[in-house]
Amino acid sequence: MSDDASVRTRILIGEEGVARLAASHVFIAGLGGVGAYVAENLARAGVGRLTLVDHDCVGLSNLNRQLVALHSTLGQPKVEVMAERIADIAPDCQVDAWQIFLQADNVGGLLAQSGATVLADCIDAIASKAALIQAAQGLSMQIYASMGAGNRLDPGQVRMARLNQTEGCPLARELRGLLRHAGASLDLWAVYSRERPRPAAPREAPNHGPGGRPKTVNGTISYMPALFGVHLAGAILQQLLAGMEMSAK
Repeated sequence: MSDDASVRTRILIGEEGVARLAASHVFIAGLGGVGAYVAENLARAGVGRLTLVDHDCVGLSNLNRQLVALHSTLGQPKVEVMAERIADIAPDCQVDAWQIFLQADNVGGLLAQSGATVLADCIDAIASKAALIQAAQGLSMQIYASMGAGNRLDPGQVRMARLNQTEGCPLARELRGLLRHAGASLDLWAVYSRERPRPAAPREAPNHGPGGRPKTVNGTISYMPALFGVHLAGAILQQLLAGMEMSAK
């Protein structure tokens, strides 16, 4: 049996599956608590190309939950830290790392420029999130979105569902409203928690100039964003492999 890095994956999904993943391209918006776990799991599975987009740098408050956050990476752009990590895991994975703040006036161009066919939406800013999803729908991309992982503790309440079937998630409810108002579809996969969220900290001033909304500071725990990211990565990989015949081993 081969000793190459994909041997265990090949046992599970076969040569056709490995080839399908190697030919796939996923756009990952946001590399915080959820997005970095999506990126790593897709890279380890053998996805051939990833476009990573995040404007932020690693900060002290990220250390409790974010894959890119180490004392040695403080102050470094998250996209650069993640790109280096992927290169050390899967050197054949092509990574486009863009340190850009996603907002309504640039998401359409960035998605089109990337050429990706799948979107993993892992950003928190609700207006940008709605614009990103709407733009991806206009490009006929497969869309997988993360809802609110903050202020929750119970891993048993995490679910995957179509956005219009989520329940108990205030972020999902607000996103549905924005998408309906824009005439966009709610037919996309979302990871969410049915757990009632605990209270957030008082709102902070926005980081991106006048006109920005006050930022809600959520309580977080180490495993919950990771669990959301693993759910999203699993759903994406199953979609990329859909229709294949896999024999039992």
